[in-house]
This record gives sequence, C-alpha cells and structure tokens, in this order.
Amino acid sequence: MAFFLGQSSLANHFRSYQQKAEASMAVPTRAFHVELGDREKALLAKDPSLSRFKSYKKSVSTLKRIGDVLTVVVVAGCCYEIYVKAVMREEARNKAKAGGGSK
Repeated sequence: MAFFLGQSSLANHFRSYQQKAEASMAVPTRAFHVELGDREKALLAKDPSLSRFKSYKKSVSTLKRIGDVLTVVVVAGCCYEIYVKAVMREEARNKAKAGGGSK
C-alpha cells in the first residue's frame, strides 16, 4: 500500500505543495532598507505654510475627550437598559411560575 502511495499523483501533489510552502517561507517579506532621496526628504519635511490647517489647540483635544466620555456613557446606559429588561423579564417569569403553581 505504501508503494502505491509513493507512486500516486496525489502524493506528488502534496510533496510539491510542501516544497512550495517551504520555499515561500525562505523569502524575506521585508525589503532591504534604502535611504530616502532628496525628494522624499523634502516631501516629509515640515511645511510652515500648512501649519494653520493643523489642529494643535487644546479645544480639539478637549472636544475629543468629551466625545469619548459621552460614548462610554451611552454604551453604559445601553448595557444598563438591557440588564434591567432581563431582570424584569426574570421577575415576571418567576411571578408567573409562582402564580401558576398555586392554582
């Protein structure tokens, strides 16, 4: 039986797949580091004419923080509402069970 498996095209397919996988793992996924050229450095440099469009003010960070707090409050409120509904449903179920059993 092992002789037939060694000769089958299915076994050859699995062997070739395994060799391809090993070969692809040997290739590095990251390229070699290349220094930036003058053009790239100029593009990444800080441009003073664009500074008026950037928001460095404290009011923006304060507004972001208020938004984050409001988001947390809304999520907590939704969770509380779900909890209250579940508790009320459980109490109603227990009350119906207690009322149905006494009759």
